[in-house]
Amino acid sequence: MAARPGGDGVSFLDQMAAASAERVRAARATGSEAALLAACREAPAAPRLRLGDFELIAEIKRHSPAEGALGAETDVAARAGAYAAAGAAAVSVLTEPARFGGSLDDLEAAVAALSGTGVPAMRKDFLVAPWQVLEARAAGAGGVLLIVAMLADAVLREMLAAAREQGLFVLLEAFDEADLERAAPLCGGVPGASVLVGVNSRDLRTLAVDPSRLERLAPRLPAGVPAVAESGLHTPADAATAAALGYRLALVGTALMRAEDPGTLAGAMLAAGRNQARECA
Repeated sequence: MAARPGGDGVSFLDQMAAASAERVRAARATGSEAALLAACREAPAAPRLRLGDFELIAEIKRHSPAEGALGAETDVAARAGAYAAAGAAAVSVLTEPARFGGSLDDLEAAVAALSGTGVPAMRKDFLVAPWQVLEARAAGAGGVLLIVAMLADAVLREMLAAAREQGLFVLLEAFDEADLERAAPLCGGVPGASVLVGVNSRDLRTLAVDPSRLERLAPRLPAGVPAVAESGLHTPADAATAAALGYRLALVGTALMRAEDPGTLAGAMLAAGRNQARECA
């Protein structure tokens, strides 16, 4: 779908950042950081992210600004369970409310459904402050996604520190070479935390998809950091292609949300990616 910036020329990513900052202000107005930290301490420990030759982060999202409705009536608990049963390493949950129809309630439902499976949930949103990292942990998440392009280095470091303190893994999402250059030194500076770096084929500034981006940026991926292929993966062949390029994980949302049997598709993509990764080893 064509890019849809705001009428005043503001990019989609800028719109989401502004809305996210407003959500933080509203949350701070009605609660204290001390209470949020207490909720983090009371939350059950999240499973650690376990990585093999190739893994799948399976996503739950009700709506996509670029793709339209994906399942407003989705049973989050049932879908999270299906993803875990199919072998997903983690379940990504969109919590952005206005454009993706998500909520922290969805994250909590997924966490509850994943209890006992050894599979962590990841909060995916347009996070702009450490407060939101704490919200994720309080809801039971085991990981968070941070978009490099929308955060200054100082803020990224603060949010990474918050994730480390809470035992969360972090997926640093990049769109281009400049993002990867900024992400590289951050990946190695978070002792005690699992850091992944992702390449999103969909540029959230414009909503345009560049199918060649995964291949073009593969040589620029930080050495020794597990890389995640994001967006534009729909079939087992797509997962195999990502694995051949050196990506160790694939984050898949729209294809799974639209699949008649998401568990079967997730399992097939995972198997194809692992087979290819072993051939390349």
